[in-house]
Amino acid sequence: MTTPDIRVEKGHAEPEEVAALTAILLARAAGKAAAVPSVGFGRDKAGWRRLERTPGFRAPHSWQG
Repeated sequence: MTTPDIRVEKGHAEPEEVAALTAILLARAAGKAAAVPSVGFGRDKAGWRRLERTPGFRAPHSWQG
């Protein structure tokens, strides 16, 4: 017997409910793959900060941690 790909962590789900959830997840995954543009080479701006441009001190209560 193989292990299932989807497992109910809390409560009890009927096989029909698990099948419906699987269909929704697969449809969303297929929709996102089709929505990704095929043109482009990445972001316009870097996803990281340059340390030399940040101030030397951040307050302990700062959200930028």
